[in-house]
Amino acid sequence: MTTKLERLIDQGVGRVPADIVLKGGRFFDLVTGELVLSDIAIGADRIVGTSGNYDGETEIDISGRIVVPGFIDTHLHIESSLVTPHEFDRCVLPYGVTTAICDPHEIANVLGTAGIEFFLESALETIMDIRVQLSSCVPATHLETSGADLPIERLLPYRHHPKVIGLAEFMNFPGVIHKDPVCMAKLDAFQGSHIDGHAPLLSGNDLNGYLSAGIRTEHECTTAAEALEKIRKGMHILVREGSVSKDLAALMPIITERLSPYLALCTDDRNPLDIAEQGHLDHMIRTAIASGVEPLAIYRAASISAARAFGLRDRGLVAPGWRADLVVLDSLENCRADMVFSAGRRVTDALFSSRRPVAPIGLDSVKARPANAAHFGVPVAEGETPVIGVLPGKIITEHRRYRLPVRGNETTVDLANDIIKVAVIERHGKNGNHANGFVQGFGLKKGAIASTVGHDSHNICVVGVSEDDMACAANRLGEIKGGFVVVEDGKVTGEIALPIAGLMSLEPYETVRDILHHLRKAALALGATLEEPFLQLAFLPLPVIPHLKISDRGMVDVDKFALIG
Repeated sequence: MTTKLERLIDQGVGRVPADIVLKGGRFFDLVTGELVLSDIAIGADRIVGTSGNYDGETEIDISGRIVVPGFIDTHLHIESSLVTPHEFDRCVLPYGVTTAICDPHEIANVLGTAGIEFFLESALETIMDIRVQLSSCVPATHLETSGADLPIERLLPYRHHPKVIGLAEFMNFPGVIHKDPVCMAKLDAFQGSHIDGHAPLLSGNDLNGYLSAGIRTEHECTTAAEALEKIRKGMHILVREGSVSKDLAALMPIITERLSPYLALCTDDRNPLDIAEQGHLDHMIRTAIASGVEPLAIYRAASISAARAFGLRDRGLVAPGWRADLVVLDSLENCRADMVFSAGRRVTDALFSSRRPVAPIGLDSVKARPANAAHFGVPVAEGETPVIGVLPGKIITEHRRYRLPVRGNETTVDLANDIIKVAVIERHGKNGNHANGFVQGFGLKKGAIASTVGHDSHNICVVGVSEDDMACAANRLGEIKGGFVVVEDGKVTGEIALPIAGLMSLEPYETVRDILHHLRKAALALGATLEEPFLQLAFLPLPVIPHLKISDRGMVDVDKFALIG
C-alpha cells in the first residue's frame, strides 16, 4: 500500500496525477526574482512540482496570472481585530494571509491562561495557520491593574503545544536591562526558543544588553535609523502597518533587496473596516511597490524572510516540498488575490464551514464600579499640567505640558488647544481605581468616547469634553459587557458590544465592519479628527510605549517608568 509520502514523490516525478495543478500561469521565484512560466502541482498539503508540465485530478487555468507564496503576518493580536479567531480567519485569509503569528496577551491580561487556551483551541480549527506566541508580560508592568498574572510556571505547560512558537513580545525592556527576577525567569526558560522583542527607541549599550537575552525580532521601529541599528545588531525587523501604528512609509528606505532577508511584515492589529476598505498585508505590498520598493524585496519580506525569522521552515517559496500556501494574483503591482490556497486547500466558503466552532469565554469580565460626573474632576495644581500628546499614526505619545483653564477648584479642558480629559477606570473588580488626566490631539468638541479595549490591561478608557457624557459612556460599557461607546449630550449615539473578555464581538466580521463604519461617523460628529479614534484611544493606557501614558493608577512617565505625582 502506497504511503502518503510515497504518493507525494510519485506525484512530483509525474508517475501519478497531482491532486491539483495550476496551469498556464507564472510564479514569482523569490530566489532569483524571475517570473517563471510553469505548472504548479499540489499533492495533499504541499507543492510537489514546478518548472514542468503536470497532469492533475483537478486542473485550474490561471493563464495571465502570477502565483506567490502565502503572506505571513508576523505580529498581531487577533483580539484587536475585534473578532474571534474563527472570524479573523474568514476575514483575512481571502486576502492571501495564510499564516498569522499572534500574541494573545490582550485576552491573557483579562482572563489569564483561559484566554491562551481559547486561542490554542481555535488555532487547531482555523483554515489559515495561526501560530501562538506565549504572552510574556501579563501584567505588562507594575504601573497598572491587570486582570491576571502569568508567571513562568503558568506558561511552561503550553511551551510544546503544536501551535506555539516561543515567547511573545518582551515589552518590559527596563526589566530586562535591570535584571528583574520575574523577567529573568521567563527569559531563562525560553533560551534556545524564539523570543520576540518590543523595545521602542532602545539603542546603544542598553539595546546590546536587551539583545544579549536572546531576543531576535522587533516590530516597534519607527525610523529607518532605528531599524538599521537593530538589523546590524542581529535583529529581524518586522515592518508594521496597522489601523493605528503606521510605520511603512518611514521604513521604506530599508526595504531593499539587500536587506530583505532581515525584514518581515506585520499589522500589529487591523480592524475589519480598514481591511474592507484597504486590505491587509496586500495593502502594504501595493503601497510599497507604488512608492518605488522593488517587488522582490517586499514579497520576500511578506513570505520567505518572515518564515525564516520565526523558524517556519516549510513555507515561503513556490517550490517542490514546500507547504502549498499560495496566492494567485492579477499582477505583482496590484497584489489582488484572485485565488488562495491554504495547505493545498482552495479557500472557499464551504471550507470555512468545515471548522469546529469554539465556545466563547469571558462573557462577564467588565466589573467596574458605576461612575458619575464627579469622578472625572481634576483638582487644581500649581504650575503646568502634564498632557498626553497624540501623534496620528503612532502609538508613541509626547509628554507635553500646559497651563490649563480653571473652573472653581478644578482644572478643565482647553478646546482651543484641542486638550480634553482622559480617564482610566479599573474594570477587573480588584480595587476600583480611577485616574484622570488630559490628552491633546483627538479633536473632540463635545461628548465622550469610551472603550474596554485599553492595552495591555484593558481597563476602561474614556476621553471626553463633558464629565456627564464620560460617566454615561463608561457606565454603558458595563451594560453591554464591554466594547466601544460614543455619547453626545447624554445620549448613546454609537456603540459596539465586545462581550468576549470585553475585546471581541460574537458577531460575524461583516457585522462588526458595518458597525465600525457607523461608530466612525458618530465619533466624527463629536469633532474627532483622528482616522481611527477608537484604537488610538486603546493605546493611551499603554505604559510600555514612550513617552507619557495613563493607567488606572495615574499618569505614567514612561521614560522614568514611574507614576507622576
